[in-house]
Order: sequence, then C-alpha cells, then structure tokens
Amino acid sequence: MARIRVLVVDDHRIFAESLAAALAAEQDVDVAAAGSGPAALRCLERGAAEGRRFDVLLVDADLGTAVGDTVPVPLPAPLDTAYGGARPPGHGTLARPVNGRAADGISLVGGVRSTQPGVRTVVLAERDDPRRAAAALQAGACGWVAKDCSLVRLLAVIRGVLRDETHLPPALLTGVLRELTAARKHRTESERLVESLTPREREVLRCMVAGLGRKAVAERLFLSPHTVRTHMQNVLGKLGVHSTLAAVALARRAGVGPVDLAGEIVERGGQLA
Repeated sequence: MARIRVLVVDDHRIFAESLAAALAAEQDVDVAAAGSGPAALRCLERGAAEGRRFDVLLVDADLGTAVGDTVPVPLPAPLDTAYGGARPPGHGTLARPVNGRAADGISLVGGVRSTQPGVRTVVLAERDDPRRAAAALQAGACGWVAKDCSLVRLLAVIRGVLRDETHLPPALLTGVLRELTAARKHRTESERLVESLTPREREVLRCMVAGLGRKAVAERLFLSPHTVRTHMQNVLGKLGVHSTLAAVALARRAGVGPVDLAGEIVERGGQLA
C-alpha cells in the first residue's frame, strides 16, 4: 500500500497536534507538523533531500510569520525515526506578502509551488472567503477546506488532490469563479494596454519593473536622461496611470517581467529609439 506523506502547517499548536494525530491513525498516512512557514520549508527540504518527499501540504490560511520549530507530534514509528526526533535542518524564506498582508498561508503556497511543484497544497480556513480562496488557487493550491469539516471530508480531499482534483466548498464555487473571472478580465485589460506601447517603451517599462531609475535606464539604453523621461511619461500616459509604482503593478499583471540586469537590452544606437 502506497503511503501518503502529509505535512500540517499551523501555528496553533493544539489544532496542529490534534489534526496530525487524527490523520496518523489512518493506515496509509504518515504525518508531520510544523508551526510556521520557515519550519514547513525546512521539513519539505529535508524530506526531499532524504528521498521522502511530502505529498500533501495542509496549511493554515492565516498562518503567522514567526519563525518557530516544528511542532512535536506523536507520530507512528516509521516517520518518527525518519527524523530522529529532531527538527529538520535547512533554510527558506516566505514568499512576498499578499494584498499588503504579512506573508501568510497563501504566500507559503506560492513559495512551495515554485520550489517543490510536486507537492499538493490544501488551505485550511476558519471562514469561507471567495477572494482569498481564489487567491489560493491562483497561488497553486489544490483545495480550500473549512477547519471545522469532518475528518472523513478532509481525507477525501487529501486523496482527491493526489488524483489532480481541485476541491472547494460548494458555497464558495460561485464567488470563486466570479473572482477568477474578474482577475482574468483585469489581466486582459492590462495586456491590451501594454500592447499599445512601442518596442522602446516596453523596454523602458521592463527597466521600471526592475526598479531602475531614469539615469540607470538612460545608461542601459544609451539614451539621454531627457529622452528616457519622455519615454516614461509616454508609458504612464498610455497605461493610464500616474506613478511608476502603478505602472509596475499593471505591468506585472500583464506578465511583463523585469529586464535582465546581467545583460544588455539593445545595442548602442538601436533603431528602436
């Protein structure tokens, strides 16, 4: 029988211990728990290094940011001995804040997706929130489950996401679809605005996304600072925004990445000017 390795990530110790103990009672489930995002990343890294990758990550939507040790949980002997009773070593950082919030469980989902895409993630939430559920799916989560759901339901979700299923509470479906549709519409509009830029203006925008100032852009594109200023003003006008920060945010929604700071963009006197 194939074993399912689950990592519970929650900074509420009692909840994490209780859930881990309940899951560990299943014959085909091995479980560990972590009390913070950094601790979870250490567990994931250790498991991957030892050839014992976790299959499913259960993460609290409102996970805090404090760096903490893994939560000691009574586990079956095979998993306990795999870690030798010690905290898994390693290091890691949380992803960027979401919507101005401190890095939370949804941010952790995005970080795990980029570093260990094979791990299925399920977000555990105290309340239904279509906007955050949609953000979780966009970050790479495979499911959104209420913390007060039954163990039978949670196990069904765990097994389901391993079959590449996506699980949401029925009451959230309409709201999540609305949020995802709105996000896509917003992205499409951003893409249309970016497409209205000239090739040179798009290069300038990529420099702006990279955080380069006017002088640095001028040096990279072999232009005068005055010409760069004109291009930047044109970019803001065509995108319909009033600040560099807003232009960068719109560019990222449209999928525009920063210029490669390690290389050249164009040759001196390029015809794109």
